[in-house]
Amino acid sequence: MRKILVVGAGQSGLQIALGLQSQGYEVTLMSNRTADEIRTGRVMSTQCMFHTALQHERDLQLNFWESQAPKIEGLGVSVAAPGSWAEGPAARAIDWLGRLDGYAQSVDQRVKMAGWMETFAQRGGQLVIHGAAVGDLDYFSRAYDLVLVAAGKGELVQMFARDPERSPYSEPQRALAVSYVHGLGPRPEHPDTEGVRCNLVPGVGELFVMPTLTTSGRADILFWEGIPGGPLDVFNGVKDPAEHLSLTLELMERYVPWEYARATKVELTDAGGTLAGRYAPTVRNPVGRLPGGGLVLGVADVVVANDPITGQGSNSASKCAAAYLSSIVEHGDKPFDEEWMRATFDRYWNTAQHVTKWTNAMLAPPPEHILNLIGAAGELQPVADRFANGFNDPSDFENFFYEPAKAQAYLVEASGAGAA
Repeated sequence: MRKILVVGAGQSGLQIALGLQSQGYEVTLMSNRTADEIRTGRVMSTQCMFHTALQHERDLQLNFWESQAPKIEGLGVSVAAPGSWAEGPAARAIDWLGRLDGYAQSVDQRVKMAGWMETFAQRGGQLVIHGAAVGDLDYFSRAYDLVLVAAGKGELVQMFARDPERSPYSEPQRALAVSYVHGLGPRPEHPDTEGVRCNLVPGVGELFVMPTLTTSGRADILFWEGIPGGPLDVFNGVKDPAEHLSLTLELMERYVPWEYARATKVELTDAGGTLAGRYAPTVRNPVGRLPGGGLVLGVADVVVANDPITGQGSNSASKCAAAYLSSIVEHGDKPFDEEWMRATFDRYWNTAQHVTKWTNAMLAPPPEHILNLIGAAGELQPVADRFANGFNDPSDFENFFYEPAKAQAYLVEASGAGAA
């Protein structure tokens, strides 16, 4: 029986550990927190998982909360008219809702990771509650056939060198501020459709609003992404959750008043329901070398960390776990050497590269042809639907998004179909 160590109990680490466990591998999982500590701690992300990523969970029968979590059937985009907030609340220049082919869902990672961790232990997995340092892995690497590093923050990440060719940004491109709330009203334009809402405020940042399942039931996430140094970059050092929410709402009232109108009665889900921070989007070398010569393989956002502006973090983690799981099982009893590690990462990069390209494009000021696409989606439902479904399969953006000629050809085709 092959022995595998997974360090880090997030979406990808737990999905791989549970998947390997179901295939008969002897798996040890290291987490720096217990399930209870995770469940009662601070929110960790703004996870919204689309159809393909959810299907990876279903394939492993890990979709424990599917019947309880809101079914997100649409993805909407609103754009504030540039400069309209100078004299008062902003006005909307664009507003539309695209339909998803398969619904998306968001389950607070405090709920999911705690539940999955307990399941792993109940099924006989070796769960070690200990923050791992490089020295620990040096020791463990001699006892395991494979060591996977899925802890995306802290000292271990430094083992994986930044890949400058795939990492155009060296500084954070957004300041992030998250609030989990109860009491958000429906969008009056589509009161019966659960949707993720992407509100773009040119030159300022973005507000994302999405339904979720949290420790206290159904809730909504309010998530600001502010351009560093701009008017949304005000959360640094704010420790009081009530002050964090108050700031969030003040900014909504000015920059996205159509969302603020349904948020006047919100309250935080719990004292741990806020999060703020920033990080530079980075792609890293997937193989880490330990002081004693052993090799470890980086997983998910250890090796590909994108800004959350396109909501891909949990989706990418699920897809990475599925790709790595297949590579491990297919490899049989052959050694997990450096060549295998690089091939395994390349298999994941085949899909991840599209996420990175799209995310980095969305962080930059949009060129005219992309503004035309987003505007046309308000008149042509198929364009709105295609844009929305790109969140599930970002590789489709290659076909109509990046190049002005392809975008124009697609809009001509879509307009003709609309007229017909």
